[in-house]
Amino acid sequence: MDTKKKMAMIAGRDNWHTKDFPEEGIPVVTMSDGPHGLRVEKEAGIGFPQSVPSVAWPVLSAFGCSFDTALLQEIGAALAEECIGEGVDVLLAPGINHKRNPLCGRNFEYFSEDPVVSGELGTAYINGLQKNGVGTSLKHYAANSREEGRLVTDSIVDERTLHEIYLKAFDMVIHKAKPWTIMMAYNMLNGIYCCENEFLMNHA
Repeated sequence: MDTKKKMAMIAGRDNWHTKDFPEEGIPVVTMSDGPHGLRVEKEAGIGFPQSVPSVAWPVLSAFGCSFDTALLQEIGAALAEECIGEGVDVLLAPGINHKRNPLCGRNFEYFSEDPVVSGELGTAYINGLQKNGVGTSLKHYAANSREEGRLVTDSIVDERTLHEIYLKAFDMVIHKAKPWTIMMAYNMLNGIYCCENEFLMNHA
């Protein structure tokens, strides 16, 4: 595949579809938002256009209080059934980022303040989806601790804290559940944007 096609793959066909290259044997991949249910937009647009009706599941922070891996695997399987019904290949979920800052606007999307709890529940959630043929996108990798100004914020974290707190859940899920994709965080980590951060990319 030449560079132009590789760039087209990165850019995608639109917000929710990758570019396909039939001559290379590469089909379109359809993605949709999660993690508290399936959000398939009826039409493209800025903001949150009207979505196809779907089940509104409890938020992941509520599931985190259950400590119930069997339940999370069942939820994943049910979500997979919904995804298949809507032609979705990859659900952009779950969020297992560590809840370090109580002001983070996405804390409801993350399981727990305990990385081991997040790792175990995230693994079960992903297994429920992927064992039923629907991929996941583990997010937001890593140290995404605020929503306001998320594109310019820089999370400064020392190496020990990074390994023991922020990356622990990701380590667990990546090795135990093998998510099909990983979504990088919006922020910088120690001065480098996560999507350009070689330490993060090579760590997994």
